[in-house]
Amino acid sequence: MIADEELAQWLEAVRREPEAEPLLEELRAERFRARGPEVDVVEDSFVEREVRIPVRWYRHTGGARPTVVFVHGGGFVFGDLDSHDRACRRLATLGDVDVVAVAYRLAPEHPAPAGVDDVIAVVQAVLSELPTTPLGLAGDSAGGLIAYLAAHRLVANGTTVEGLLLLNPNADLRLSRASIRTKAHGWGLSTTALHWFIEKWIPDERANADVYSPLELPTAGMPATIVVTSEHDPLHDEGAELAERLEVGGSLVAHHDLPGMVHGFINLDTVSPSARQAGDRILMEFGRHLGTSPGRTAAAARIDSEGERRLHSR
Repeated sequence: MIADEELAQWLEAVRREPEAEPLLEELRAERFRARGPEVDVVEDSFVEREVRIPVRWYRHTGGARPTVVFVHGGGFVFGDLDSHDRACRRLATLGDVDVVAVAYRLAPEHPAPAGVDDVIAVVQAVLSELPTTPLGLAGDSAGGLIAYLAAHRLVANGTTVEGLLLLNPNADLRLSRASIRTKAHGWGLSTTALHWFIEKWIPDERANADVYSPLELPTAGMPATIVVTSEHDPLHDEGAELAERLEVGGSLVAHHDLPGMVHGFINLDTVSPSARQAGDRILMEFGRHLGTSPGRTAAAARIDSEGERRLHSR
């Protein structure tokens, strides 16, 4: 079963294209993207660190709201502030939250853990600016993995966020679960491409796959998490297993397993009505979850001055 006729037609077009190893220049090429809903204030900024980390703020006027740090997908090697601009606008408007999108450093120029370091730096900067505001982390695909690793490290260092949203997350960098084989080809994301992406992000895959795989990490203390998986996604089984482990650990808010859906549905809202409806529902749910959070105390959110990172307007 495929979720709707529009998605079936999209898959037919995908399957007509010959499968080949990804080319970095093609993945990073500029392309047209439909604009998302209007947000009151959209502002490009950066976090000052050893390097400058570009971010894009999506803010509402007329009162404080929870804030979400959004981590884009793209196989660790492509994606930027524009690739998921529409998704961030939808999250801001449907979830009634402010959003900070992160343009973390990409592989292969910057392999792991550079992207995780960048996301943590942005979270710390937001906490220093908004110490009592409920804060969430969200990411899709590779961005979901990076968001999870960032949240895990923050917990280990005594800091947490109020919510974590994982959309089609990569959770097993060894790519060992069954759906990697059963959904290997013809569904918009191939197992061949996944291996290529991971090799670029962790060049010494044999030594480091477990270090950067959420399924190999303890779930104790993880934030309240919503996990979303898609039936026709090679990453389906590892995402579902991560949801099970989070449930056992007491951190799972919900696991939405989307029937007939494919990987990357959050950016297929202009293609498939089913993808749009599922994304809208989940983004609203995450926003409601953060909106009912009691927020943080200044003491709980305090960042040591030496490690504090401020947000600077360009």
